[in-house]
This record gives sequence, structure tokens and C-alpha cells, in this order.
Amino acid sequence: MLLSIVVPVYREEKNIGEFLRRLRPILSGLTEDYEIIFALDPSPDRTEEVVLEHRAQDARIKLIRFSRRFGQPMSTLAGMQYSTGDAVVVMDVDLQDPPELLGEMIAKWREGYDVVLPQRRQRTGEPWIKRLIAETGYRIINKIADVKIPPNTGDFRLMSRRVVNEVVQLKETHGFLRGMVAVVGFRQVLIPFDRPARFAGQTNYNRFLGSLRIGFNGIFCFSTYALTLSTQLGFALAFGSILIALIYLVMKLAGFPFPVGNPTIVILILFMGGVQLISVGILGEYIGRIYEEVRVRPRFIVDRAEGFKQ
Repeated sequence: MLLSIVVPVYREEKNIGEFLRRLRPILSGLTEDYEIIFALDPSPDRTEEVVLEHRAQDARIKLIRFSRRFGQPMSTLAGMQYSTGDAVVVMDVDLQDPPELLGEMIAKWREGYDVVLPQRRQRTGEPWIKRLIAETGYRIINKIADVKIPPNTGDFRLMSRRVVNEVVQLKETHGFLRGMVAVVGFRQVLIPFDRPARFAGQTNYNRFLGSLRIGFNGIFCFSTYALTLSTQLGFALAFGSILIALIYLVMKLAGFPFPVGNPTIVILILFMGGVQLISVGILGEYIGRIYEEVRVRPRFIVDRAEGFKQ
């Protein structure tokens, strides 16, 4: 059994040594036939040098370095594309994805599951507002999306080779791995765990908001519900305006006096204007993603690949 570990990294020089110290004994207990692929966005620190230092001691450690920063989602997809394992595990280097779960994940894969998803019970070290946003985001996505994404799961997962092959063939450029794996399907199972705090350094996402871009990809790339909601809101407002007009007509016929410069008109104009801007914004989110897709630019460009057959 060849096992591939895909690790997207950016500004993570302080975590790599401890990550490998904990990971490698666990992998050796599972199989000697493994590879650890670091997918590196060019970093201003010594992340690349640290990876290469460890690679000099173990050829099973491999490196992909991109020509520029493409972001974590694209780094993850690149690592999956370069992997050759019968099973592929995507995990973060900051040790918030505990390597100690790998044994249980492999056992579930051997039982016949194609996707093994660790599901967070607790999110240690994260502020309450970030946890609230994450929970709300998952609820919204699962309410409106065409596919179901298990809540409190991240990119940390094990995938069989056939799942990986199907995912990397998808043409989407947004790289929302959770949604792409859900689109592919196959047998999935959840493993609950308590997520620890980062080992060292600061997260590359906003501490309080996380990655809103990734969250919006989950909403807009896997559902057209926002467009439907905008249309429904437009009809509701049109009906409401007709109803208000009838009320004013009845009041006028009944002799009710109206003040000059009725403030209701101002309120309605501001409300309608806000709704129109929101609707235009929703259209812009979809159009922007359509524009990204039709350009057919490469999802990533590799500048350097260490440890792979040419």
C-alpha cells in the first residue's frame, strides 16, 4: 500500500520539524511505502529550505514549489495531482490536524470507505466569532447547496485513489475541496475528534473571519439559490409596493391627511435601493466566477518539483 500525505504550506517554517517528528513514526507503523508531499506557495521565510533539509535525510519527503502564490486550495489540488498513493490524506502542517488519527482513518479506508472525514467536536484556540461564522456558513451551505457537506469538516481527509482521480479531473478553478469531494460522491464516513490549537506561528487566514472567500465559493459555486432568493425578494417587494399603494388609496378616499414629504417614500426608496444593490452584488459573485472559469487559466504553475519522476 502506497500512502500519500499532501501538505499545503506557506510561512510554516516553525511547524515543519515538529510535524514530521510526530507524523513519520505513525506512518512507519502503518506502512513503509509512503510519500509526504509539501505543496509550497513561495514563502518569505525559510519554509522551502526547511523542507529540503528534511528531504536530504528522507527521499520520501517531496516538494512542489509554485511560480507564485496560488493559495491553499490550489496547492492542495496540485499535491493531489502529483500524488501516486492508493490512499491520499490531505492535512495541515500546523498540527491542528492530528497525525494520530491516521491509523483510524486507514482502518476505515480498509473497511471499504472511499472518503474518511475527521469531524471537529471542539475548535481549541479559535475565537467565538470565528466558530459562529463557521457554524453559520455550514448551515447555509447545506441548506441551499446541491450537495451535502458534513458540518465542522475541513480539508483534512483521506481519499481513495479513485476519488482523487475524479476530483483532479474536475474543471472548477475555485478549489473548494469539500464541495468537490461531495460532488464526486462514493462511500463516506465521519470520525469525530477534538481539534487542538496551532503548534506554532499564526494562521494565514483572518483570525476572526477565517477565509470568507472559501466560504463564498461553497455558497455560490454549488448552488444557484442566491439568485432564486434575489428573484423571490424582488417579487415580494413588488407585491408589497402594490399593497402599500392600495392602502394609501383607501386612506386617501377615506379622507386621511398626508404630511408633505411623506417619510414612507424615503424609507421605501432606500430599502428598494439596498435590495437592488444586494441583487447586483449576488449577480456579480456568479458572473465573477463564470469569468474565472471561462478564462481556462491553469489552476497552478509548478516552478520546482523535488522527488518526482520526470
